[in-house]
Amino acid sequence: MEKLADIGVFGGSGFYSFLEDIEEVKVETPYGMPSDSLFIGKIGAHKVAFMPRHGRSHTIPPHILNYRANVWAMKHVGCERVISPCAAGSLQKHVEPGSFVICDQFVDWTKGRPSTFFDGPIVTHPSPADLYCPELRELAIKTGKDLGIKVHETGTVVVINGPRFSTKAESKFFTNQGWEVINMTAFPEAYLVKELDMCPLNISLITDYDAGLVGDVPPVSHQAVIEVFNNNVANLKKLLFTMIENIPVERNNCDCANTKAKSRA
Repeated sequence: MEKLADIGVFGGSGFYSFLEDIEEVKVETPYGMPSDSLFIGKIGAHKVAFMPRHGRSHTIPPHILNYRANVWAMKHVGCERVISPCAAGSLQKHVEPGSFVICDQFVDWTKGRPSTFFDGPIVTHPSPADLYCPELRELAIKTGKDLGIKVHETGTVVVINGPRFSTKAESKFFTNQGWEVINMTAFPEAYLVKELDMCPLNISLITDYDAGLVGDVPPVSHQAVIEVFNNNVANLKKLLFTMIENIPVERNNCDCANTKAKSRA
C-alpha cells in the first residue's frame, strides 16, 4: 500500500474534524477490524492518520479494544510515529487534574489482552525497558512548557483492565508503589507500536484523583472524567498540533526503528 501518512494519533473526532481535506480510509487487518476508519489530514509537513480509539461514537470499551488491529492499521498506511493521548487518573497529590503527564514507564495490570504480534513461528522479545520514544517525549515536554501548559516530565502509568475503576484498596496500593498515573488503554497499545518499529508516545490528560488517594477524595465517576477531559481538550489539541508541526520529518534521535532487529540479536 502506498504511504498515506507518517504520524498516527489515537484520538476522537475532536482532534481532526476542523482540518480541511480529510480522507477516510478503511483498513482490513490480519487481526480483524480496527475500532474505526483512519481519518487522514495534513498538519504542517506531516500527513497524520487519526483513529478514534473507542470508535467514532465511543462504543468500544477498553477491555475489548482490538489493539493489534488498530496498531497494524497505522503501520499499514505508513506511520512511523504514533501518539497516544488518553484520559487518566492521578495517583499522587502533586499530579493535579487538568495537568499532563508525559509517561516514561508503564506497569501492566491487565489480563487476557493479546499483547504481541509475535505469536510464532518467529520468536522475538522486543524490550519494553524504555518503551516511549525519547525524541517525541522531549518534544512533547518542550511544547507543553512553551505553551504554558502544566506538564509533568516523567511518570509511571499503571494500566488496569477496565471497564471498572479501582477499589479504594487497589488505588491506595498503586499510590503506595509511587506510580503517578492510572489508565485503561496505555497497554498494550504503545508496546505494539514499538513492536512494529514505530515510535510510541503517551500523553496522559489527568481528569481526576483516583479513589484511594490518601483516602480523602470522592470515588471517580465516568461523568466527572468526561467533564474534565472536555474542559481540557483545547489544551490537548493545542499541545498535539503544535508538537506535530515541529516533529522532524526524519527520525534521527531515537532507535525505535530498530526495535525488532535488536530483539533478534
